[in-house]
Amino acid sequence: MTQGATTEVDRVSPLRDPSRRARMVKVVSWIGGLAVLMIVLDLVGLNVLGWLDQLWTQITSIPVQYLVAGVALEVVHTTLSGVAYYGILSYGYPDAGVTLWPIVTAYAVGVAMNGFLPANLGSFVMLLMFLAIVPGATFPGVLAAFLVNKIFFTVMGTLVYVYLFVSAGEAFDTELGWIRDHGVLLLLLLVGAAALVVVLVRVFWRRLKGLWAQAKQGGKILESPRAYATRVLLPQILSYAAKIGVIAVFLAAYSIPVTFNSVTHVMGSTSAATVTTVTPGGVGVTQAANAVALRDYTDPATATAYSLTQELVTTATNVVLALILVLLVFGWTGGKGLVEESYTGAKEKVRTTREASKEKRRRRRNHPQG
Repeated sequence: MTQGATTEVDRVSPLRDPSRRARMVKVVSWIGGLAVLMIVLDLVGLNVLGWLDQLWTQITSIPVQYLVAGVALEVVHTTLSGVAYYGILSYGYPDAGVTLWPIVTAYAVGVAMNGFLPANLGSFVMLLMFLAIVPGATFPGVLAAFLVNKIFFTVMGTLVYVYLFVSAGEAFDTELGWIRDHGVLLLLLLVGAAALVVVLVRVFWRRLKGLWAQAKQGGKILESPRAYATRVLLPQILSYAAKIGVIAVFLAAYSIPVTFNSVTHVMGSTSAATVTTVTPGGVGVTQAANAVALRDYTDPATATAYSLTQELVTTATNVVLALILVLLVFGWTGGKGLVEESYTGAKEKVRTTREASKEKRRRRRNHPQG
């Protein structure tokens, strides 16, 4: 390995505690720190204890076998999605010594953070973690890997949207009714956006060529249909099947009919809620959309309870899974440092981008002919 690669590995390797006492002190201090954190969050308006109490109430309201099955399927869903990322990155960076579990862990951390952070900031954290654990990776490269990973899910999501639009117009209108009422305007906006993209590409082509060379490495697996099918598409199909299984299990737990229509309506309304809201995980909006989508199968109270239970349990599952993987793969010290650094880097990159945009606008105002 190169010196740079060794440095990257050292950054995420756990620091060995010298004794059992030191480890116990660290564990106790972190428990105390978490308690203080929950108190602080409660003071600023984030009722963590209330969320945990609500989670416990929802969990104990369904038979344990459904809970176990739902948790197991959610673990499979998240893990296999991470395996697909490993297939993309290991193919794009064959000399980087990419291993499976660090990539799966980074993905799990991103999913867990997206459950309680707005605007999918967890995905940004995941990309920065990829940068840290894949020697030689560039941000355009890992962003291209992100886009490659989205191909299958975008296709499936589109099919679900089409089905939902045709067979469940009211549920679709709950989140995207504006599209129905302003179809012509939407078409004009799409055409305008496409024209803007063409203009921007022409203006920044020289710079984009350099970024494209870096991005191609992250999307290199698309050059081999066989590799894409076996390393990416297969685990994604299995992951998607597990996701469907999660929905079916929790529907059954609330005695809601499990049919192709009911499952598809839930998937479509949940996806629409996630796309059209900035709240973490689409909380609240998701429950409203699911209640409308299931109006032909159960009453609104039961539909809302189902939706809330599924969301709380899957979010908690992903948080616990991420913590376990971070501990096992990176160790507490290394994993904590990696996640914190990636989260800080994500926020800093967003801030830097905003400041750069403001600076460009300021320069245009001061030098209109420049």
